[in-house]
Amino acid sequence: MKMKRKSTIFHPLFIFIISQLAWLSLLGLWIYWFVSNYIIFNQVGNRLAPQMVPKATNIFALVLGVCLLLFLLLGMYLIFSFLNRQRQITQLYDNFIANITHELKSPLASIQLYLETLNTREVPLQRRQEFLNLMLQDANRLQNLINNILQISGLQKKINVYHFSIYNADALISQIIKETEQKFKLSAGKVRITGAANKSIVADVNALKMVFDNLVDNALKYSMNEHPITVHLAAHVQNVVVEIIDRGIGIELNDQKKIFQKFQRVYYSYSPNVKGTGLGLYLAKEIVKYHGGKISVYSRGKNTGTTFRVEFPVYHAKKKGYIQYLLKLTQKNKEAESEEFEDE
Repeated sequence: MKMKRKSTIFHPLFIFIISQLAWLSLLGLWIYWFVSNYIIFNQVGNRLAPQMVPKATNIFALVLGVCLLLFLLLGMYLIFSFLNRQRQITQLYDNFIANITHELKSPLASIQLYLETLNTREVPLQRRQEFLNLMLQDANRLQNLINNILQISGLQKKINVYHFSIYNADALISQIIKETEQKFKLSAGKVRITGAANKSIVADVNALKMVFDNLVDNALKYSMNEHPITVHLAAHVQNVVVEIIDRGIGIELNDQKKIFQKFQRVYYSYSPNVKGTGLGLYLAKEIVKYHGGKISVYSRGKNTGTTFRVEFPVYHAKKKGYIQYLLKLTQKNKEAESEEFEDE
């Protein structure tokens, strides 16, 4: 009980409120003192010696003091907002550490259990093959997690090396989605591809695989039913649109802007018990942004499903522009890698 009281007393919000009350009290006393003296001078000023009576009421000091005090209060508020934001980031980071620890321990424990079983018992051939397949799934899960973390670290330090090329959007996205189905071992018809996008885009295949792996995985985790996931393709004059549509638990309107933030995860009382790092959607947003595109989400709320909309700019054969910059950057990266290989 004593520790709880101490943490309450030294809570930033409590300190901020006390400080504000102190300054407001000072401001009130200041105004009271000024007004009282002004009234006294007006009432008895003609009875005092001329040297004691001011020739004019000087309110400049009061106005300046009030302005300085308000400026100080604003500064304190900004400092408090910054500290509060840092506290929130620290909490998110702590949650991330807890979640990623679970994400790492769970597949490792599973792999260890299967290996110990194979090492200590005589396991039938068919059962052994099942164990190997499950261990491969857990190993892939670990690999994806590590890749996501490394990818985000590279994005922050701007050291990721992408290899952009020109692709037909319809063929590329369809192939990536089929590989995602195989990766998650989804049953036939679980993911339906509709529409078409017969336009050219500039993309890094491995990076886009991360984007759609995360989006499909997110749709699977939060869909507590057997309804299929729809991937709809569409092409417009300036962009290619890919929509991942599920019929899951949905996302509340207030949370739709938060989910793309780093370490951010939303929890509802009706949500399935899903573990995660809060990095998947952030990574998807950053990769799409690097491709010159944008990602957004739409949901009407509880149990109405969710639609993630990903847009990529259509490739136009122009000498200038961001897309051409990506292609030139890829060429430079290839030349640098070639020089390193020759040096070795």
